[in-house]
Amino acid sequence: MTPLFDLTGQVALVTGASRGLGQYFARALATAGADLIVTSRRKDDLLPFVTEIEALGRRAVPLSLDVRDQQSILAMAEDAEAAYGRIHVLVNNAGCNVRKPALDVTWDDWNLILDTNLRGSFFVAQQIASRMVPHRYGRIINIGSVTSVFGYAGLAPYGASRGGIRQLTMSLADDWGQYGITVNCLAPGWFKTQQNQVLYENQEWVDYLVDRIPMKRPGQPHDLDGAVVFLASEASGYVTGQTLLVDGGISTGSMRATVAPKQRT
Repeated sequence: MTPLFDLTGQVALVTGASRGLGQYFARALATAGADLIVTSRRKDDLLPFVTEIEALGRRAVPLSLDVRDQQSILAMAEDAEAAYGRIHVLVNNAGCNVRKPALDVTWDDWNLILDTNLRGSFFVAQQIASRMVPHRYGRIINIGSVTSVFGYAGLAPYGASRGGIRQLTMSLADDWGQYGITVNCLAPGWFKTQQNQVLYENQEWVDYLVDRIPMKRPGQPHDLDGAVVFLASEASGYVTGQTLLVDGGISTGSMRATVAPKQRT
């Protein structure tokens, strides 16, 4: 492996790793050589994945974490540091969503999404960064989405949380750069996950989506492998405060300015 992208000897902490993109991020980092700490609200949910990572020849420590609970965040950070002595990389992935028209969003819906996606991400980053500062090194990757830069109907609280992640990333990059810590936002486009799989059951919607993506397909989880390894590695040492969209180009614009002429028969 090119040394710039080699994570051998490093420890990466991935939150929300019991399923979905969190596991793909963790696999990519392990394949690049990192040992892992993986978290979920229920520690037992992580055990099959830990076995998988160990089969790759890497260590993986499972920890329980509820990002809506401050004491849970504090305990996780202490246990993570105790497991390896040092954390080099944080992938702030834990999140949730509730899809509703804006008029139907409840007070509790809003709190659930913002407390999980935004407040939780900040306080996890704060705890892990405090342990990176003495070493004058760290890579923090906040997971955003295309909604960090685009607004979509039915996603008001989610879009607010992901837009907040983008702004938070820039602020923390400025705050912690002096300690050798980079902070970036990895923003996937439209990827099929358990959170949104109901949308992909509607073929008409899938066709509509694909028509708006320049690459003409939704994202596949492995499309994110290179980006997460890049942001975790020495290759991105002078990149901080940035939002890296991995979206097949949908953020270039959602409609055509021209229409191809019809072929003559």
